[in-house]
Order: sequence, then C-alpha cells, then structure tokens
Amino acid sequence: MNRKELVDAVAQRSQIPKTKAEEAVNAVFETITGALKAGDKAAFVGFGTFSVAKREARTGLNPQTKEAIQIPAKNVVKFKAGSELAESVK
Repeated sequence: MNRKELVDAVAQRSQIPKTKAEEAVNAVFETITGALKAGDKAAFVGFGTFSVAKREARTGLNPQTKEAIQIPAKNVVKFKAGSELAESVK
C-alpha cells in the first residue's frame, strides 16, 4: 500500500472527501515525524512503536574493491510491532 492507496482507504472507510482524508493522513505522518525529530517515541497501543536509535560509526567493506571504508554514525528509525498487529498478520 502506498500513500495514495492509504488516502483512498481512509476516505472510503471514514466516508469523507479524499482531500480531507489526505490532510488527515499527512497530519498523522507529520506528527509522528515531529515526535521522532524531537527524540520522543510514537507509541500506539496494539499497533506498534516508532523510535529513533543511534547507529554507531563502523568499518565496512566495499564489495567491488574489497577495500575497507568508514561508515559514519547516524540516527535510524525503528518500528516494533504491537501484539495485536503481530497477531493479525500471523
């Protein structure tokens, strides 16, 4: 499912115009993104938790030249599925 399909599904299930559904979907994504940028978690009981983890700098290997390269540290987004979501896809 992509963003357009999500907007269409929200509009249909909520019986609202697609423009309003798109605004709602965008607001949810922006709110989650804002929380993660601020260093907070976004937890939704039964669905899952989005969080930010720091990935340390490390040495990698260029597969073509077999030369060692330095991979810089960075923040990554993690998602841990909640129990209801995990059970529903079994």
